[in-house]
Amino acid sequence: MSLRIEQIDKRFAASEALVKRFPTIKMYELTQSEAKVYGLHHTGEDGIFSRMPVELADSINPSISTLSRHTAGGRIRFRTDSPFVAIRAKRLNGFYMRHMPLSGSTGCDIIVGRGKDAYTIKMCAPIRVDDDWFEDGEKVMPKGEEFVKEMRDITVTLPLYGGLSEFYIGIDENSTLLAPEPYTHGKVAFYGSSVTQGGCATRSGNSFDVIISRMMDCDVHNLGFSGSGKGEPEVAHYIASLDLAAFVMDYDHNAPNPEHLEATHKPFFEIIRAAHPELPVIFMSRVRPETSTREESNKRREIIKATYLDAVAKGDKNVYFIDGETVFPKDERDFCTVDGAHPNDLGFMYMAKAIMPYLRKVFGEE
Repeated sequence: MSLRIEQIDKRFAASEALVKRFPTIKMYELTQSEAKVYGLHHTGEDGIFSRMPVELADSINPSISTLSRHTAGGRIRFRTDSPFVAIRAKRLNGFYMRHMPLSGSTGCDIIVGRGKDAYTIKMCAPIRVDDDWFEDGEKVMPKGEEFVKEMRDITVTLPLYGGLSEFYIGIDENSTLLAPEPYTHGKVAFYGSSVTQGGCATRSGNSFDVIISRMMDCDVHNLGFSGSGKGEPEVAHYIASLDLAAFVMDYDHNAPNPEHLEATHKPFFEIIRAAHPELPVIFMSRVRPETSTREESNKRREIIKATYLDAVAKGDKNVYFIDGETVFPKDERDFCTVDGAHPNDLGFMYMAKAIMPYLRKVFGEE
């Protein structure tokens, strides 16, 4: 009699809690399945999940070395005809933040379907801040709807402010796990600060880049580094190495002062433009100018706009500018952040809605 993999390697065995909820569950280790990881450079091989090459991140500075291992914007996608989907994940790191729940910083969302018809069936997160493992799952059909056995698209969004070292997918043992269908549109890269990284969404599926990915059915690559996106040329060269459909540049928040922003902003853009002469680039200033004086905020906005206007003057027809101050409605600004600086879910939705019209033009959907 042949042994099942979970009898040989206990890591493939579902926990008692998952078995109790889903008696027919079978676990698949991510890298040994047909599922595909999006938005990361290292996709779980050798226990490494990272948004940038580890060696490159380590060479820039310790902050980017750590933050690149945070899986912000990362997604695991597959197709299955299972009546339920569960996950089990081992955390690499994580920490308590008073203004961001574990559901956003360390949790995963399980989403069924694609595009505007997609719906979230479960948020999975640690119960305690020091839990090494977390798991959860749910039936794929909304409560009250009858299950029909057919292939469905599944997306699992990954933690915004923490890393992973192991990941398992659980489906019905009599069901199939297949590779995902490709996105309708290509990859959009985002470079910026803690806001770009996803601070402080309540769920990993509610950061503005993931909202855009879901609503527009496009791939995204999040290169937001909390407190550490300062226009480093090494990061620009990495972005220039990617195969992109568009690029959103928003690191105003992390530039220590206007002088630093002015010294780095245009050179950062020019590195990318030299590699991709036709790449659509969207510049955006900070969405909460109140985080500094009016004089400084105006100066920062004009520096960013100057990069845009200089490109236009040189004949560049693939650049766009978003005045961040216009993103949140005036009568709702006070409701769009958790601390006056970092957007909440409402703020991130407004950010996504501000960017998507430009991407619709890029994708030919106008």
